[in-house]
Amino acid sequence: MNSERVQDLGEDIVEMLKTIYDPEIPVDIFELGLIYDVFVSENNDVKILMTLTSPNCPVAETLPVEIEEKVRSIDKVKDVEVEITFDPMWTQDMMSEEAKLELGFL
Repeated sequence: MNSERVQDLGEDIVEMLKTIYDPEIPVDIFELGLIYDVFVSENNDVKILMTLTSPNCPVAETLPVEIEEKVRSIDKVKDVEVEITFDPMWTQDMMSEEAKLELGFL
C-alpha cells in the first residue's frame, strides 16, 4: 500500500509541476523536460532533480523557489528540496512531443 500512496503523491507532484511555466517559453517545465526526477520518501519528503534551459537562465533564482512552494502546498507533502543540475545539459531533444508540437518543432 505504501508504494501506491507514494506513486499517487508522485502523480500529484507531476500535475503541480505541469502548472509551472518557463517565462520565456509557453510550455510547462515538465513538458519542456526540465524535470529529471522526482523522489518521494516514505515520509512524504520530496526531492526534485531538475535543470534549466541554460546556466544563465534569468529564472535560475526564482523558478526553484516557485517549484518548492507549489509542491509544498500539496497536502501530503512534508518537505521539498529542489536540486539543480546541468549534467546532462538540457537540449531541445528533452522536450515532450507535445512541447515540440506547441513550439512548432514538429
